[in-house]
Amino acid sequence: MTREHDLERINRAIDAAIATLAPFTPGAIEAKMKTGDDPVTAADLAVNEVLLDLLPQEGEGWLFEETADGTDRLTRERVWVVDPIDGTREFVQGIPEWSVSIGLIENGRPVAGGVCNPATGERITGSIETGVEYIGDRPPVDAPSLATAVVLASRSEVRRGEWDRFADEPFTIVPMGSVAYKLALVAAGRADATWTVVPKHEWDIAAGAALVTAAGGWIALLDGSPPTWNNPDPLVDDFIATSAALAADPAVRELLR
Repeated sequence: MTREHDLERINRAIDAAIATLAPFTPGAIEAKMKTGDDPVTAADLAVNEVLLDLLPQEGEGWLFEETADGTDRLTRERVWVVDPIDGTREFVQGIPEWSVSIGLIENGRPVAGGVCNPATGERITGSIETGVEYIGDRPPVDAPSLATAVVLASRSEVRRGEWDRFADEPFTIVPMGSVAYKLALVAAGRADATWTVVPKHEWDIAAGAALVTAAGGWIALLDGSPPTWNNPDPLVDDFIATSAALAADPAVRELLR
């Protein structure tokens, strides 16, 4: 099995997800609340079912947000990590900052991924062997230092005041929904950095982590250590991701101390 074949599977799965989402209207769909006050909709469940049917093949494991987790994936070399709709809250509110996120973990590291924002028509796919492809019309950015960077922040974290400590920093903070979408935009050179001050799940960030790595960027926990993947508990501590250019800027690490 080649990496090109993996990317073909990811793109076919994204196409299927887009088709499945077509009958649903963002901003005009009911949501139920899961444990932890997270919303879920019929669209989440429909996309989850389609991707669960399409992606894992014999011998591969899976970790999907909307499917009960098991221990079998812990013994598998290849694991599909999927969030059928990352940013469901924005999807329900009709804010075009949600995405379909598909990541592939191989031997404990993210190696390929695809993130699609159907609301904007953007698709970012790639792997550590092939690099990153961006389809969309968002203009590129390329800050040489953190001082001039465009940093994508969690809309929820900004609303709760958790980014107030960065208010006087010179970089531009842009609140945004889906964390997978934010990571993919950094990988695609459409933003310079993103970080979160609260834990996320592997299904939120596996695809984006693969894409950032594939683009030569940097992703780490806020203490500087690398994230680990396909863990028994899929909750990941707060993390940062930057472009390749910003990875070498000492101001990034100093800022987050």
